[in-house]
Amino acid sequence: MSVPLRQQLAVGSYLIKQKIKGVKKYPLVLMLEPLFRCNLACAGCGKIDYPDDILDKRLSVEECLAAVDECGAPMVSIPGGEPLIHKEMPQIVAGIVARKKFVYLCTNALLLRKRINDYTPSPYLTFSVHLDGLKERHDTSVCQEGVFDIAVEAIKLALGKGFRVTVNCTLFQGETPEEVAEFLDYAMELGVEGVTIAPGFSYERAPKQDVFIKGLDVKNLFRGIFKIGKNRKWKLNHSSLYLDYLAGNQNYDCTPWGNPTRNVFGWQKPCYLLADEGNANSFQELLDDTPWDKYGTVKNPKCANCMAHCGYEATAVEDTLAHPLKALWAAVRGPKTSGEMVAEKQPEFVASFKKSAISEIPVKVES
Repeated sequence: MSVPLRQQLAVGSYLIKQKIKGVKKYPLVLMLEPLFRCNLACAGCGKIDYPDDILDKRLSVEECLAAVDECGAPMVSIPGGEPLIHKEMPQIVAGIVARKKFVYLCTNALLLRKRINDYTPSPYLTFSVHLDGLKERHDTSVCQEGVFDIAVEAIKLALGKGFRVTVNCTLFQGETPEEVAEFLDYAMELGVEGVTIAPGFSYERAPKQDVFIKGLDVKNLFRGIFKIGKNRKWKLNHSSLYLDYLAGNQNYDCTPWGNPTRNVFGWQKPCYLLADEGNANSFQELLDDTPWDKYGTVKNPKCANCMAHCGYEATAVEDTLAHPLKALWAAVRGPKTSGEMVAEKQPEFVASFKKSAISEIPVKVES
């Protein structure tokens, strides 16, 4: 991992406290979504398909900071939409930094050059710049030419001013291990702190549905990437066991409460990715009233192909705490890139559907 020692110690201390107190469901990262409005319309995005009255809504500074306090997670990710559109974002970030929470301000960087002087470098603030590959791949992904060049210049500017900068990369259909490896090499040359990388979630609201990579294709892609990367010094912002999971070597259930979402509707059930499952009025209500047993890759068809870090990184962290030697070994050797993958669990919703379908077949009994 490329996370600074200060952050590792703070998060580690938080995790140990949860274990000592016997807390079963605790947040690791608050997904704070103060608006849905964006200045791009990416092919794989399911966050901007709302009417204008919803896209015009904003969480206030007070609402954002109340969510941070209520949740208590040591890290706060601010996605969108595009957060830099929010006029009070500098005050929101300053309030989170003052609480000594580690905030990742996610941005497509189109506005970063214009707004960067509104922010002060801090070990608690990181600009997480969205790049889905090199120039052609990224511009195709965001459906607009020239965005890659703007983002790269903004990254260089932020680094030059002393900001922490990471890259957030989402992989879609058509990627090859060689292309992704070339992109990761380039990201390291830029000098960013690290890269967050994961397969795209197949949003039902996304304008294009044929862009998502799923199932075995995801695992084979990551095995190919990690095989190339064994002798390269890539800095990936993930736990060793999450990377091993992406390569098909761990069989995890998701931990949706590990990354709770607060947006303009309230606390989103059950996670950042499923937008139509209802909302809670408070974080405690989210924990208490969400039917967690309904969700997960084997329990719900909406979750069937999800391998996103917002669902599985927290699971990998839990596994790390339970099996530190396994995590250390995975970190030392890197993800396994050959041999059998772990067997996948049979989806319960498929069995339930078949049983239901059979029971509804009319049977004629003749005497």
